[in-house]
Amino acid sequence: MLSMPFSGTTGPSEESLWSSRPACREMESKVSEGGLNVTLTIRLLMHGKEVGSIIGKKGETVKKMREESGARINISEGNCPERIVTITGPTDAIFKAFAMIAYKFEEDITNSMSNSTATSKPPVTLRLVVPASQCGSLIGKGGSKIKEIRESTGAQVQVAGDMLPNSTERAVTISGTPDAIIQCVKQICVVMLESPPKGATIPYRPKPASTPVIFAGGQAYTIQGQYAIPHPDLTKLHQLAMQQTPFTPLGQTTPAFPGLDASPPASTHELTIPNDLIGCIIGRQGTKINEIRQMSGAQIKIANATEGSSERQITITGTPANISLAQYLINARLTSEVTGMGAL
Repeated sequence: MLSMPFSGTTGPSEESLWSSRPACREMESKVSEGGLNVTLTIRLLMHGKEVGSIIGKKGETVKKMREESGARINISEGNCPERIVTITGPTDAIFKAFAMIAYKFEEDITNSMSNSTATSKPPVTLRLVVPASQCGSLIGKGGSKIKEIRESTGAQVQVAGDMLPNSTERAVTISGTPDAIIQCVKQICVVMLESPPKGATIPYRPKPASTPVIFAGGQAYTIQGQYAIPHPDLTKLHQLAMQQTPFTPLGQTTPAFPGLDASPPASTHELTIPNDLIGCIIGRQGTKINEIRQMSGAQIKIANATEGSSERQITITGTPANISLAQYLINARLTSEVTGMGAL
């Protein structure tokens, strides 16, 4: 199946990401014995920092990975905290690409540990995105298959219980040594080939990161670094919300009575927010939530915390424009908190 030895396309001074690893050369014979020469597509979910590591300076690392593995490696576009890395090719090419990614992440871990006091080395972790219809086969009856994969490869494998937002896919997290990860991916590929997805798969698409937003003088601005950038679309939405609001724009909760107001009918939208993030939306003594009420013209109610629940319900009432703007502002607050820009 593999007519050529695994050799890099780099010069003698530059170490090949693949051929210099004894474990990878061992994989050559194991993969050949498996006789799995079919084309597969595997999707990985990565954080921005991980994607940066895979791309490398001026895209050199990913270029080298493509050349040496023979796999097509595509990285989703967009200003998202998470990106999808799609690896397509014959199974042998996929295993080589995975090996290179796993060894690159191990290298990153080793480099980061040289500046820290930690003594135990954390495992390499990769997240696959798998159609939910194939996860049952991966877990097996009573968890038998996943247990077998864990025991035979030495890798930890976790299949998420919930589907990723707006998709029919689940995250499968693999962690361990690079060698264990390669063996584990090989076994997962076998399961996926034996049990193709059932029905249509709605792929997971990470959402772009929303940016903090401010309103001044009737104009909307998004915060990018140290600068406020005018945002005409949001300005229009803000003006539309102010024109159409059936409530007083100062966030008072006096709904308009039917027949007494010609504004568009009010509708209601509900959100659930983790308890540990609710504070950044409310703000000190309610300042932030009052700002959001004022800017959007929507009525916003936050339910009291319920025992045993890690989430709080937020109910937004108003015109579609009010609700859209309130949602945007809430998301902007959450993003600024998560990305460490909570002071904005």
